[in-house]
Order: sequence, then C-alpha cells, then structure tokens
Amino acid sequence: MAPLRILLWYWGRRGAGAQITQALAAALARRPDVEVALSISAQCELRDGIEALGLPVDAVRTYSSLAGFAARLPAVPLLARRLRRQALEVQADAVVSTMTHLWTPLVAPGLKRAGLRYVPMVHDAEPHPGDPASLWEWRLGRELDAAAEAIVFSDSVAAGLRRRRPALPLHRLTLPAPVVPGADARPARPPADGPHFVHLGRLLPYKGIDLLRDAWPLLRRDHPDATLLVAGEGDPEALAPGIGALPGVTLRPGWLSEADLVGLLAAADAAVLPYREASQSGVVPVALALGVPAIVTPVGGLAEQVRDGLDGLVARAVSAEALAAAMAEACDAARLAALAAGARESAHRLADWKGLAARLVSILASGAGGTSRGAAGGR
Repeated sequence: MAPLRILLWYWGRRGAGAQITQALAAALARRPDVEVALSISAQCELRDGIEALGLPVDAVRTYSSLAGFAARLPAVPLLARRLRRQALEVQADAVVSTMTHLWTPLVAPGLKRAGLRYVPMVHDAEPHPGDPASLWEWRLGRELDAAAEAIVFSDSVAAGLRRRRPALPLHRLTLPAPVVPGADARPARPPADGPHFVHLGRLLPYKGIDLLRDAWPLLRRDHPDATLLVAGEGDPEALAPGIGALPGVTLRPGWLSEADLVGLLAAADAAVLPYREASQSGVVPVALALGVPAIVTPVGGLAEQVRDGLDGLVARAVSAEALAAAMAEACDAARLAALAAGARESAHRLADWKGLAARLVSILASGAGGTSRGAAGGR
C-alpha cells in the first residue's frame, strides 16, 4: 500500500504553532506508512530542530516585523504558488495547517482551487475582545470555505465552527502536552518561600490582567508572603493601571522566548490565567509538563484543559473574589503538592504525540466524514 503523504504547513515564527509543527512532524516521521514534508517560515524559532528531523522542508521567507509584513505582502501570490507546487510535487494527500497565520486566508483558497485537500487545525472560533471582528470573521470564513474538513481541540471551538459551517466535517482531538526538555528534573522550590504565582504570555485585554490586579489584594490579605510575576509582550499598566505598585508584584514586559517561558514557569508554584474569554491556552500544557498547576477562570476551553481539583483549579466565576479564592486554595502547601503531582500525571498522560499522529493518519486515510472522536479524542 502506498504511504499517506502529508504536507504540514505553518508560516508563523514562534509560539505554540511552531511547537505543534515540530512535535507532530517528529511523531509522523516515525511511522512507516507516512511520508511527511513541511512548509515553514525561514524565520521560525524552531527551524533548526525541525530541519534536524531529516524531512523535506521548504523554508519560506516571511517577515519578522510589521514593516516586514508590509514589505513582503506583494510576494504572497508567489509564495502561494510555491506552496501549491510543493504539495503537488510531493503528491500530498492532504495539506495540514497546524495553526493559522496572517497570510493563511490569502493562500488557502488556492489550495482548494488546485484540487488539494486542505485540513486546518482550528484553535479559535471566536475573535478575542479587541480583535477587529469583521476582519477576523473574514479570515476564518476564507479558511473554512477552503477546507475539506477541520480539526479542533476543544468543544467550544467545535461549537463555534458548527454554527458557522454546519456541513463541514470536524474531528475533535486533544492537543498533547508539549515536549519540554528537562521537565522531569524541575527542582522543588524552597519550602520557606511563600507561594509564587505567574501570569505569562502576550498581555492582551481579554486575558483579564485587571481581574488579577483586583484579586491580588484579596489574596494578600490572608497570604502576605505570596508573590506574583506578570511577564510577556505588552503594557501591563495600560491593561491594569496600578498593578505594578501592588506589594509582591513584579512586572517583566517584553517578548518571552520558549526558554524564558519554561524557566519562569519552572520557578513558579502555580500559573494564573484570569481570562475573560478563551478557546484554550498554550501556557496550560507547558505548565502541566513542568508539574505546575494552572488556576483558570471558567471560560471557553480553559475548563476543558484543567481538571479542576486534580491538576489545577477552575475559579467558580469570572470575578476577582472567585479568582482570589482559587489562588488561596493553592496557598495550602499540601493542596499545592497534590495539584503539582496531578499536573505531572496529566502531562505524562497527555504527552501522546504518537497517539495524535495515529488519529490524524486515520482521519486523513479515511477521508472526510462527520465529527470524529478517537483514542486521542477529548477528555
């Protein structure tokens, strides 16, 4: 039987998309019934690791800044033809987009016109507060119209796609925990230290930093030794005025590399995600891989990512009081130790890229055909 030929496509430079692309490519490459090729950004932070897999890789020059985005925009039609040509040359049975990119809606329709089977992994089905909704819907609509089927990783995203495209076949899978080198060797924090919380990643309005600001004094009232680090690209004071002046709070604005994210999480007792809206978070699986519980608000797919009371805590409401109560629960040393053990167990259970690869191969080999759940399906 001829092998299944898959072209993985991700033109982003960094973040979860690059991690997913590398880990999935590695898992697929181990299968004798699959041939894998990739189209990635030449500026991808994980390019060296991806190319070290020894697979056919086309590294496309994209951009590294807003000015670069504008300068390279006229080249998109040429890059689109380049992707189609690559897919045809490797005789791809499917072009799988591991995560959307700003140029995806300009490129994906051409894949369908060329008779290529385009299968996007859709991570968000709703615009975040502050996103230009009409442009966001145009982007998603273009991608869904070009898709033969789609893969989702949460029930909330599946519901959003069904509402928009009821006839589009969907496959609900679980995104495995990322591969974090040295995660098992994470040192224990000194027991004399107070609980240390972190909020990491891009600082955006929908992530509820103002909610965290309002919850912090409530927590410190009973736990004055607690500390909080807010780190990531953005202006925390613009999103939550006064947060930097609160006792025990440290701000570290600026982009976090993968190594930065892992290092800061590894030094924490718990990650706090006080989101007002979210489909899912890329921080949660990294935290789990490090044995760090996540404290989240009950929105979108966050409550699906965290097993409340087992590997993290889900606040009872999207409020400062509920968030402070959940954080206070994590201040109990015995409770925190149990949650950390649960986080490590979840990470080991979910670090199943082999299973995701097998489920993806099954989906692509069988063709489109309704919503699918399987061994790597939802929790």
